[in-house]
Amino acid sequence: MKNYGLIGKSLSHSFSKQFFEEKFRKENILATYSNFELESIDEVKDLFDKGGLDGLNVTVPYKEAILPYLDQISDEAKEIGAVNTVVFENGKTIGYNTDAHGFHQSIKPFLMNTHHRAMILGTGGASKAVAYVLQKIGLDVIYISRNPTKEEHFEYKEINSFMLQAFGLIVNTTPVGTFPNVTDMPDLPTAFLSDRHLVIDLIYNPEKSELLTQAEKKGAVILNGSTMLKEQALMAYKIWTGTI
Repeated sequence: MKNYGLIGKSLSHSFSKQFFEEKFRKENILATYSNFELESIDEVKDLFDKGGLDGLNVTVPYKEAILPYLDQISDEAKEIGAVNTVVFENGKTIGYNTDAHGFHQSIKPFLMNTHHRAMILGTGGASKAVAYVLQKIGLDVIYISRNPTKEEHFEYKEINSFMLQAFGLIVNTTPVGTFPNVTDMPDLPTAFLSDRHLVIDLIYNPEKSELLTQAEKKGAVILNGSTMLKEQALMAYKIWTGTI
């Protein structure tokens, strides 16, 4: 019997448990999948010490905070600066990032050669994987943050029509608008969006966030986070089962 799970702070609406339990049944694998809600990342030490785990997924807000607690980190996860998948192997904890793979797979049919610059809403672990992918493709990237700390970080109040004309790709990596707060949305002036924009929201519940609803009204192409979610989960499964 293999034992897997998910660590995060609030997991009541997470898709992972149902997804992996169905995957294990389909593949005839004897495995359990548990949700571990941690009030602080320090609690992960007790989880590790208890043993009995074969792999973990990591979600908000611990994708970056978990790094110091791991024995090894893959080269890609190091470059990104965030981990969302952990493997327990030979007594060691090894961290990977499958978000980058999931995001890359999801945007393939939508990215156009007119998308030269990307605006990323948020600066957390997911934003780092998104930026990693887009920069590898060759796009210029800026971040929008409530508390800018770096040169490439801007405040929401700085977004204007000229900036949005220059950035044809917008990716929301924040949880703003997630169920049950479905009427919330990032403070983006959607009135300046057009049919030249591709707007991606990594939220998957609801299927169409308020941000995507408003962007669609302005003619933008929209994409939610469901494909990325499934692709990153499948990659995590492959890493756990050694089929990658």
